[in-house]
Amino acid sequence: MKRLRVLVLMHKDLVPPEQVNGHDLKSVAWRTEYDVVSTLKKLGHEVHPLGVKSDLSVIHSAIEDWKPDIAFNLLEEFDGVAVYDQHVVSYLELLHMPYTGCNPRGLMLARDKVLTKKVLSFHRIPYPEFIEVPQGRLVKRPKWLTFPLIVKSVTEEASLGISQASIVEDDDKLSERVAFIHNSVGSGALVERYIEGRELYVGIIGNGQLQALPVWELIMDKLPEDAKRIATERVKWSRKYQTKYGIISKEADNLPNGKADAIQDLAKQVYRALGLSGYARIDMRMDAQGQLYVLEANPNPQIAEDEDFADSAKETGYDYPELMQELLNVGLRWRPAKAA
Repeated sequence: MKRLRVLVLMHKDLVPPEQVNGHDLKSVAWRTEYDVVSTLKKLGHEVHPLGVKSDLSVIHSAIEDWKPDIAFNLLEEFDGVAVYDQHVVSYLELLHMPYTGCNPRGLMLARDKVLTKKVLSFHRIPYPEFIEVPQGRLVKRPKWLTFPLIVKSVTEEASLGISQASIVEDDDKLSERVAFIHNSVGSGALVERYIEGRELYVGIIGNGQLQALPVWELIMDKLPEDAKRIATERVKWSRKYQTKYGIISKEADNLPNGKADAIQDLAKQVYRALGLSGYARIDMRMDAQGQLYVLEANPNPQIAEDEDFADSAKETGYDYPELMQELLNVGLRWRPAKAA
């Protein structure tokens, strides 16, 4: 294995300290950054963590001065704006710097959940019916869009703004929740039909040649009886809440014969339709009849050592260091000029 010079891009506030003694590495905000940096070092690579906030010149200077072989991209925003991460990747391409993760066009398509669904529609990929309510507009629900509905941000990730109140059963609650997304989250609102069923995830690695990881499921069976089984902010990120209600994610079992293959094939279709590269996670719901609905695509998902993506990769035979090396290899193989 060739020893590489790896420039690891991360938010300025998430650069791990040199000494981590005294920190709970399972709960620190910079857990992913630490896992990636420490693992790359263990692999024998020369690693330079770089904090980035709102200034591209620090990236340019690091590339000019340090001359890395590849940038490992852990940025999820730039200048506080989630969708600006695509522009950082564009900048890397302009500098002819190889990078891990998704290309800028794929990021643009996947970050906008409404645009994603329009692309899926063209490719006849199943998704819940929806409408978009841009900021500053009142919601006018068409008759064909029936309750219950779920209201989300068009652009924000990580279940930001999603709670039990996101599921609405009447027009008054719908208007209230759309206003909440507009005013509190600060984005347009996506209103889609709520699909009762199993929450399934599929990790994908690759550019042209794709590898689908095992189908993963978020288990929420122990939530209170009156709670909807949805991935709220607390379900995804609160360790205390997860422990209290036995929320875990694991390889999906009890799937009908051939269903796992169908789910993985559908995930690959979504990945290709959106022009994704590097790695991504495709989120779906499966109803009681076995019908699949694609909820969204998540390029550059969470890759901390004990999170869904790494856990599912482990079932395929990648231990964590091997997964990090594979993401580097895939990044080195990506050619922007041949994007398709």
